[in-house]
Amino acid sequence: MKSQAVRMDGWISRRNPLEKAKNWTWQIIRAILVLGFCYIILFPIFLRLSVAFRDRIDIYDPTVLWIPRHFTLENLEIAISATNYLSALWNTFLISSTTTLIQVCSCALAGYAFARLKFKGSGLLFGLVIFTIVVPPQTIMIPLYLTYRYFDLFGLVGLFSGKSSINLIDTFWPFLISSGTAMGLKNGLYIYIFRQFFRGIPKEIEEAALADGAGIFKTFYRIMLPNAIPAVVTVVLFSFVWQWNDSYYVSLFLSKVKVLSTQLTDMGPALGKEPDPVYQSMLLNTGVLLMMGPLIALYLFVQRYFVESVERTGLVG
Repeated sequence: MKSQAVRMDGWISRRNPLEKAKNWTWQIIRAILVLGFCYIILFPIFLRLSVAFRDRIDIYDPTVLWIPRHFTLENLEIAISATNYLSALWNTFLISSTTTLIQVCSCALAGYAFARLKFKGSGLLFGLVIFTIVVPPQTIMIPLYLTYRYFDLFGLVGLFSGKSSINLIDTFWPFLISSGTAMGLKNGLYIYIFRQFFRGIPKEIEEAALADGAGIFKTFYRIMLPNAIPAVVTVVLFSFVWQWNDSYYVSLFLSKVKVLSTQLTDMGPALGKEPDPVYQSMLLNTGVLLMMGPLIALYLFVQRYFVESVERTGLVG
């Protein structure tokens, strides 16, 4: 027995250096991967920060890499003026916040219905919801535009106003109606997130509420929704960021109302007066930084809650 114990101790002592070497190798590889991904993600932001405060002289100075030699705010002033920044920022924030609030309510109701309420054809309907995630929005561009250009709800517009239809283009109504009917930007994904989360909540909690006399809607907003805070946080952040960066729907529905994503393309006439194409690129990058700035500030405040919510909703696994 003693000889066997000695052999086991020798085997363990020989094994420990191998395990330590494997652990150190994995930690080094993981650190390299993390640093590489951070560089890929943060490099464009750092580059635009460096460019935004450079003077025109620094463009052709080979010694200037990251820190400007001649610090200036002229690029920011030109970009703010060219994009009508304050007005576009307010419109973008108004559209993003209102659609986010409405999408959370509508998609949470739809996700709860698919998770808990069994009805005929629910599987087929949920399959169609998933199908909306993979279908390009360009395929329904023309009918979607015509729906809001000549909007009429079951003939009620003509009945009460005497008009054949209402033109909702260049208003916020297309975004609000689409969000309220859970047909807005990426709503299929949000419904899926809520459905998966509600399915993970124990049925006993819901059954206890029903036994106490609570109806379906009361059970939803008193029991299920408070327990779905991680899913709500995830959908809120996804919805707000994607709507903020959206240029497809805003260019489809809005031509007179200016938002940040479309104002970047409208910088062309202002930049066209500048003959230097390199300086034009600097101003355009400054405009992109102004658009990204509020989202970066938002992420700095809510990144901890976002990571926790993604982990608890099971999106990683």
